[in-house]
Amino acid sequence: MSKIHINKLLGVKHSIIMAPMFLVTNTKMMIEAMNSGIAACIPALNYRTDEQFREAIKEIRSNTTSKGLGINLIVNKSNIKVQQQLKTCVELGVDFIITSLGSPKEVIEQCKPKGIKVFCDVVEEKYAKKVEELGADAVIAVNCNAGGHAGKLTPEEIIPLLNKHCNIPVISAGGIGTKDGIDTIMSLGAAGLSIGSPFIACEEAHISKEYKQACVDYGKEDIVFTTKISGTPCTVINTPYVQKTGTTQNWLEKLMSKNKKIKKWVKMITYFKGMKSVENAAFSSTYKTVWCAGPSIEHTTEILPIKEIIKRLTT
Repeated sequence: MSKIHINKLLGVKHSIIMAPMFLVTNTKMMIEAMNSGIAACIPALNYRTDEQFREAIKEIRSNTTSKGLGINLIVNKSNIKVQQQLKTCVELGVDFIITSLGSPKEVIEQCKPKGIKVFCDVVEEKYAKKVEELGADAVIAVNCNAGGHAGKLTPEEIIPLLNKHCNIPVISAGGIGTKDGIDTIMSLGAAGLSIGSPFIACEEAHISKEYKQACVDYGKEDIVFTTKISGTPCTVINTPYVQKTGTTQNWLEKLMSKNKKIKKWVKMITYFKGMKSVENAAFSSTYKTVWCAGPSIEHTTEILPIKEIIKRLTT
């Protein structure tokens, strides 16, 4: 069965989504990306209040003509704001939603009647088939080269696998930062790409200059997995601070994480402390540098405007 590419699905020029990046993506980045011919997605959790979230969506809408406005929703129980975030997305009519870390059932049920597309992060065939049955419009195949919480399969493995077992478009996420790379992924049968890390070092991001410069100075060999941020393996740049503190939980943290009575609370505390350290490093100069990024920073050689990064990816 022939599957529609995401540029046709979303009504944008290129089959690329600027991936949602926690703490990094902002309204200015969204506007520049959408006005440069690609879709763009921002985490709802980048806004502390519903009022700020609503204002951001309205600002993006008023400064773009594209239909590629996306919101990333964390749909597991840890996100206590998800019900209000979903309500706001439906009321304001965003173009698409990317769901992560949980069942998209309610999101699909509320968005389908409004014509809002729903794409779901998946790392394996089983979950891809499940979200298709629920009515998802596409799956985002998170591969082993993705930034943040990566999958286990290579693009060469997961894209043909999901295409074989699913009838909805398969969008590839992870490891791509060049036009040649995009062409290779599309030749595997991808309907488009979700690209994040190459946009970290953009002029429009409000993160620290040190974080942006790190994406220029470090490469794919400097990306390591750490369980210290959320308890689940997450990719970070292997800075001297990360090397000093290590990338695995210590014996006490591991022991507490296995205790059935308290592991839920331990994971919440680990996540809170980890996110706080990431937030502090993202916005200020600190020796405690925990910077999230993926291997595709290998292709970042300078800090550029978003429109120039998109030009590099598409021409």
